[in-house]
Amino acid sequence: MTSDPQAIAAEYDVIVLGGALSGAATATLLMRRNPGLRLLIVERTGKLTRRVGEATVEVSAFFMGRVLGLTRYLNENHIAKQGLRFWFKNEKVESIADASELGAKYQVRLPSYQLDRSTFDEEVLRRAGLAGAQILRPAVIKNVELVAGGQQVVELKHGDTVHTVKARWVVDASGVAALLARKNGWWVRNTEHPTAAAWSRWRGLKDWDGLELSQKYPEWASVINGIRGTATNHIIGDGWWSWWIPLKGGDTSVGVVFDQRIVDWPEGGKVADRLKDFLMKHPVAAELLADATYDEEDVHWRRNLAYYSTTFSGDGFVLVGDAAAFMDPFYSPGMDWISFSTSSAANLISQQLEGQSMPALIAKHNRDFAVCHRRWFESVYKDKYHYMGEFDLMSLAFRLDLSLYYWGVVQPPFAEGAVALLSPPFSPPSGRVFSGLMSCYNRRFATIAKRRRKHGLLGRTNKGMRCLIPGFTLERKDMLRLFGMLGEWLKLELTEGFYTWFSPEEEEPAPEVVRSVP
Repeated sequence: MTSDPQAIAAEYDVIVLGGALSGAATATLLMRRNPGLRLLIVERTGKLTRRVGEATVEVSAFFMGRVLGLTRYLNENHIAKQGLRFWFKNEKVESIADASELGAKYQVRLPSYQLDRSTFDEEVLRRAGLAGAQILRPAVIKNVELVAGGQQVVELKHGDTVHTVKARWVVDASGVAALLARKNGWWVRNTEHPTAAAWSRWRGLKDWDGLELSQKYPEWASVINGIRGTATNHIIGDGWWSWWIPLKGGDTSVGVVFDQRIVDWPEGGKVADRLKDFLMKHPVAAELLADATYDEEDVHWRRNLAYYSTTFSGDGFVLVGDAAAFMDPFYSPGMDWISFSTSSAANLISQQLEGQSMPALIAKHNRDFAVCHRRWFESVYKDKYHYMGEFDLMSLAFRLDLSLYYWGVVQPPFAEGAVALLSPPFSPPSGRVFSGLMSCYNRRFATIAKRRRKHGLLGRTNKGMRCLIPGFTLERKDMLRLFGMLGEWLKLELTEGFYTWFSPEEEEPAPEVVRSVP
């Protein structure tokens, strides 16, 4: 790794802005395909710290394991994840055993992981260096001037010295800083999805699968044949959810995400204290947090989470990961987005280096990722917070979402290999069918939940119910369960949904956009 300013060259083939997963993975893929490439990674920090995005799902695990080659490292240094699990409450739920539960009955069939992002990102960056990338850290990007089809100009400060370096390509992997999108006026807040989040890391939580809870609630403990604790557990309320992600070494990442149209977040006091006070109102969280303590140096707050760039690439630059867009942490999609965006970015740059004409390739890249982002948002997240606190609606939505995820997103990489990651989810032409179906039932479930809220009918199935899924594989017979779920949706429409068929949907006022941190 570079610490000597004299080692900085005047020109490179590629400069990557940011050395965490998005930047380091893009660099690794580029170096692998283009041996001898002059590539500089500029990382702001001397040591990468923990960040959100700790849970992976099936596609991102494929990318990290089979594409980046990290399977042994992941198994030795991080936690094997046991899927997703959800916990619901109403006013009658008094304990963890009373809460309705949605999740797997057995161990998962495909690998995924719970990551300590500080150590994981450092490892990916280290390997990018071994592949031939030059790493400059700590260094601050002062300015980037884009020149279509020419040499991009990057001004950076390393130590006390300001350097101007040029490269044919710049990769923006700066995360939520979104350097290029903000500088060039492409950055847009998603006002349709006004979510906010608070999170920290905790120690001393009760063990989901330990002796204490199993003795206290023996029937609750025995109904599951797998492990609850290493899943990404979601404790859910009306308009909000919280993640509970175990990390190697005993810490647990705990955070709350809420829709500002529905939830009034408590004001005043420390963020972590407000986080704990908020969660303690849910019986499941109260049981787990009773004796827990949080790391006072690792507490975070972010309002208005969702945003996107209107431009994803040009002839000389490309955006990857959170520098391109962020939708929502629910279902842990961020790592999948990284898998697709970094793979496509490395392919785009490599095509230019191999002499291909760029205009049509860049137009396709921008079209595919713009369509992907919009359809992904509408299919999975738009107004989902209106119904995610309803056990019956969420149980059906989750199974539908999971079936279509396996059918349309997970199966192609395992069948076709890394080349499948060059086609982002919901991109043309076939993505229209999946998106149309998913956005339809997502919209209908939100409408049904809004009616329930209006008539005081929320949470009727949130006590004592269990939806335990035997597990999905990549066999088509498992994915064909989808058709039975569509029958359940039809039954829901005929028994309850029909009340809303001819009634105009009530719109909530858009929340005030607040940029400050309380």
